[in-house]
Amino acid sequence: MRIQKYISETGFCSRRHTNRLIIEGRVTVNGVVSDKNTMIAEHDEVLIDGRPIPRKEQSVYLALHKPVGITCTAAKEVEGNIIDFVNYPTRIFPVGRLDKASEGLILMTNDGDIFNKILRSEHGHEKEYVVTVDKVITEQFVLEMESGVEILNTITKPCKVEKISDNVFKIILTQGLNRQIRRMCKALGYRVERLQRIRIMNIHLGNLEAGAWRELSQQELNELLKELQ
Repeated sequence: MRIQKYISETGFCSRRHTNRLIIEGRVTVNGVVSDKNTMIAEHDEVLIDGRPIPRKEQSVYLALHKPVGITCTAAKEVEGNIIDFVNYPTRIFPVGRLDKASEGLILMTNDGDIFNKILRSEHGHEKEYVVTVDKVITEQFVLEMESGVEILNTITKPCKVEKISDNVFKIILTQGLNRQIRRMCKALGYRVERLQRIRIMNIHLGNLEAGAWRELSQQELNELLKELQ
């Protein structure tokens, strides 16, 4: 098993964070500094910062209403990072990102496996947003958003857009390019004034207040895991 998969399955951190640890030379296997291609056998000794990886704790699955101003990073040196904000008693990390100026639903977990499955864009997992823009939404705007917009040297995948009021619309995406909705709107001459994510797959934000979090229900978790199979 590759080192990134091995560490993420312990629940210690995600594969992305594991890559950072490897680049920083903080992971050793049988006393040798690991690289990203290191393979792990059954009896290998894997250490992080010279210490054994802690035993996997009970899995944690939280739905957080991230407020504006909080940064979705596990980097402790970043002021306003999401880990310090939640201040959960065991180590957890965010599944994906919401930019600092956006708010809404984000999942927090210590389950590296579910983290990676949700983030694989080829699986087409839906994420739903409510967006307020600075001027009246036209039929042409809706059609262009739905069919694909050129940003970041690519054309966005087709998506679902529903106009709610003059300057508010819902959008359902199955990909997650950097600041995608903001870039799409800008390319069409609109500026996003408010962006809130209200759903990730079967998990809904509901009436969860900004800054609050809750544990996923067993029914929500079972349905989520079924969708990820």
